[in-house]
Amino acid sequence: MPARRPTEEIRLVSTLAALLALSASLATQTVAAATDPQAAVLGVVNTLFDGMRSRDEATLRAVFAPQARLGSDTIDGFVTAVTTGERYLDEVTFQETVLVDGDLAMAWTPYNLFIDGEFHHCGVDLFVMRRREGRWLITQLDDTRRTEDCDPTRRN
Repeated sequence: MPARRPTEEIRLVSTLAALLALSASLATQTVAAATDPQAAVLGVVNTLFDGMRSRDEATLRAVFAPQARLGSDTIDGFVTAVTTGERYLDEVTFQETVLVDGDLAMAWTPYNLFIDGEFHHCGVDLFVMRRREGRWLITQLDDTRRTEDCDPTRRN
């Protein structure tokens, strides 16, 4: 068997680390969903933003249900833009509101978006989720965006 090149080993270790982190995140969501559905829904929101920060395609795709809708973009377009972009995206939410009725949930999350460490805009994200096989998945995500009436110092 030919020897692996160092870059192949690094890629393999990185992929395995990402899969381990995703598995831990999904296991945490399943446990949280059984005990506190609001916390589980916010866990999905946080997992999405963690995936954005790490540009992790597997994490980003794992939080969306098949056929999920994303404002005026597609899930593929969103994932590609986040994972191949050169700028560092850091979206933080605060004063979240979560409503749950059985297997349906809505999260209203005011946010600030920072790009490469600089404030870019604020707004509100609206998540609609369904619980399927014990896991909350995003079925729809839409948002508003503005640069006025924002508090750029707000990070949580």
